[in-house]
Amino acid sequence: MFSRRIPLGDLIDLCRVLRHQLGAGMALQQVLQRQGERGRASFRGIATRLASDLQKGVSLSDALDKERDAFPPLFLAMAKLGETTGHLAEIFGELERYYQLELQLKRQFRSATILPIAQFFFATLIIAGVIYVLGFIASLNNTKPLMTMFGLSGAAGSGAFLGVVFGAIALGWAIYVAILRAGRQKAWMHRLLLGIPSLGPCLYALAMSRLTLALQLTLDSGLSIGKALRLSLEATGNAHFVAHADDIVNAIKKGRPLHDALENSRLFGSDVLDMVVSAEASGSVPEMMRHLAQQYQEETGRRMTMLTRVAGGAVWCCVAGFIIWAIFSLYGIYFGALAQFAK
Repeated sequence: MFSRRIPLGDLIDLCRVLRHQLGAGMALQQVLQRQGERGRASFRGIATRLASDLQKGVSLSDALDKERDAFPPLFLAMAKLGETTGHLAEIFGELERYYQLELQLKRQFRSATILPIAQFFFATLIIAGVIYVLGFIASLNNTKPLMTMFGLSGAAGSGAFLGVVFGAIALGWAIYVAILRAGRQKAWMHRLLLGIPSLGPCLYALAMSRLTLALQLTLDSGLSIGKALRLSLEATGNAHFVAHADDIVNAIKKGRPLHDALENSRLFGSDVLDMVVSAEASGSVPEMMRHLAQQYQEETGRRMTMLTRVAGGAVWCCVAGFIIWAIFSLYGIYFGALAQFAK
């Protein structure tokens, strides 16, 4: 069934309600039924359908699969993990914190980029206005324009300039969306993204925070280590990590120690592997994963803040470059026209 994606603010509210009410001992089907009656408008219909499926004996994972267009992939993966381990309240608490951080960083990025975007927009309109005015003045005098910008003049030239600028932006956005959709949940795309400066370290820290949190919960739940690893790798939401699940699990099944299986995947740094070796020796792997989860959550926050600043700075640089180019172009056209007039 097709459903529109739940807004991020509403998703945070949903995670908060589920965390509190499941933690208080209420049944999931009862919580969802109440959300269908009193919850946010964007979620009421979905909650009613989920509660109905649960009442019929359908698992939460299967019920969510019918509504997968309404939820982010991470929510689906973590909900499946929570259902398997019996730690749904804790899972929704972690999702609430993660989505709160995401919402905060989105707001920071918007506030950092709104001014340069507005400057770009008005600079484009000013240049289009100059092109129109020059052509309009020439048409009143029945003469050629004193000067033209980029070979354009008049209303037609102004429209062409706007079409080229905003058309190029629309084309770039369409290409970006097409690449994103083509590479969604593809290991090659996520591997490529992990290699991009600023973005890659942020995505790696985010995947590791999810992985270590999931391992903490799954290893504490009594699941076999192979199943725990597979579920935890799926919970990262990163296809590059998921692609190594079979190799890691097969190595564990062959009797190899955890740190050896993780090392062969080449996903983990030496600091993490050293901690795994120490934790295996002392039998405290879940506790170590809890420590790593906190460490990577803090690292994710720092990396995402840095990425937001870099992205905002990149927008500033692009806009500044466009404005500087436009100014020098205007000066070149103006002085060229003066030179012709002097002759």
